[in-house]
Amino acid sequence: MRNFAAGNQMLQKRMVRSTDESLIKGISHKNIFHIITIKRNIMRKIYLTLASAFMALAITACGGKQTAGDGSGRETVEMSGAGATFPLPFYTMTFESYSEKYGDMVSYGGIGSGGGIRNLKDEIVDFAGTDAYLTDEEMKEMKEVVHIPTCMGAVVIAYNLPDVKELNLSGEVIADIFCGKITKWDDQRLKELNPQASLPAKDIITAYRSDGSGTTFIFSDYLCKVSENWKNTYGSGKTVDFPVGQAAKGNPGVAGIIAQTPYSIGYMGSEYAFAQKIPSANVMNRRGELIKPSTESISAAAGDIPQDTRCSITDADAAGAYPISCFTWLVIYKEQHYADRSQAQAKATLDLMQYVLSDSIQQTTATVHYAPLPEQAVNISLQNLKQVTYDGQPILK
Repeated sequence: MRNFAAGNQMLQKRMVRSTDESLIKGISHKNIFHIITIKRNIMRKIYLTLASAFMALAITACGGKQTAGDGSGRETVEMSGAGATFPLPFYTMTFESYSEKYGDMVSYGGIGSGGGIRNLKDEIVDFAGTDAYLTDEEMKEMKEVVHIPTCMGAVVIAYNLPDVKELNLSGEVIADIFCGKITKWDDQRLKELNPQASLPAKDIITAYRSDGSGTTFIFSDYLCKVSENWKNTYGSGKTVDFPVGQAAKGNPGVAGIIAQTPYSIGYMGSEYAFAQKIPSANVMNRRGELIKPSTESISAAAGDIPQDTRCSITDADAAGAYPISCFTWLVIYKEQHYADRSQAQAKATLDLMQYVLSDSIQQTTATVHYAPLPEQAVNISLQNLKQVTYDGQPILK
């Protein structure tokens, strides 16, 4: 047992050192302060992982096997996923509670939507997280997949304007700021939207994501709907060639620029802005309402959902709807027998999907600054899970 404890200590030191190095390489020196919070979460995960490993060792020593808590009699398994950082707080909370209930270990790496889909395509993960549903062209390059929406969120327009407590923006104005047409905070169009504010005669400094992300996809998808110039010149995607501004990796990178740069503006996931209490603008929706991003205004954007759940809800024509709202998805293969995965692995993956869709979990979304799925999205997703197979046979009976 002494050697086991010593090994754990060495493993923990290596993981923390490796994590610190990768974080420092991936995040600019301006954002180092975010590492403290991230490291605490990592230490918690290390503790849970080591505790689980100790329990597994004890059970093995006694000649027993762990049985999953789903009532099927299957053995517990380890699952891995990767992808969107946007829903990371929700996934961290949900996957930990799932592990406690079912006994399966779930790890998830927030590497961006694009990276998650690549990992699924390479068949090295059980599921991928993405804020941008796969296009028809992307799906042709992969085996058949199923999209499972997990919660709702939004992209907010965060800003750093000293002495300006509230900022109003329209879609066309946002597009013209990020394409460099509006360059000063005291531009006449901004003054008309903000008669109550004393806007400074300062240059606007924009910040955007340097990494391929679903957040950029949602933001650019919205801009394409509200600005013909943006649609025809820059388009939408997980990466966009922004003509002006400073690039940064992830929500923490964009937030770091905004926090440390007066007169700056950028876009980020609502959950990050809410958690960090970063000021965000009211945005005019299709009905001419200036809407503050909130759980309620995000939920108001949900409309009819297609059977495959792939849909965009930006620029929704609904009263009280925040116009840059979105779903986020977990994507799995419809045929679960790939890369030598066991049937227990496949069943556990579907157990996890059902758990995320359950009422008890959906009710927790607001605690980490998201909005729950509408009932229609849950019902369609549960139906779609019944089509998932192992060796051609439905997994769920």
